[in-house]
Amino acid sequence: MRQIIGRIIKGGALAAVIAAGAAFAGDTGGPAPDFTLTTPDGHQEALNQFKGQVVMLNFWATWCGPCQQEMPLLDQMYKKYKPAGFTLIGVNVDKEAPPVKELLARRPVSFPVLLDPANQVSKTYHVDEMPSSVIIDRKGNVRYVHRGYRPGDENEYQDRIRQLIRE
Repeated sequence: MRQIIGRIIKGGALAAVIAAGAAFAGDTGGPAPDFTLTTPDGHQEALNQFKGQVVMLNFWATWCGPCQQEMPLLDQMYKKYKPAGFTLIGVNVDKEAPPVKELLARRPVSFPVLLDPANQVSKTYHVDEMPSSVIIDRKGNVRYVHRGYRPGDENEYQDRIRQLIRE
């Protein structure tokens, strides 16, 4: 009997852990966890600075080919939708800033890039694939999560962004 009760408790605890992770990892619906990170130039920026805007977090790394392929398309989206209340924040997960600075010197973008060298924010957002994008509505709730990148994914991003801008 004790073994059965122990299994039920362990199973229940595991289910609670899975459910807690799924509250965000389930991708949408809950509040976006706030964070403060540093730009490659040393300035701090916080997610809550952008409340009231539709925000796309794009987690990327310099070693990630699909990330680099996606960046110019993201920059175009940022420029197109920024006047309508949209911002895009690139969250880089490299351990050190010099490779990030070098890449941005070769491929500049107009959206803000923040550094997450300890991967604290990427862990909070359950990032398990590069690139990963999270779109947050004007109220600060996660509304869409996309992992990976294939050509054409930007069309889905734009559909979601336009929808949230209209809300």
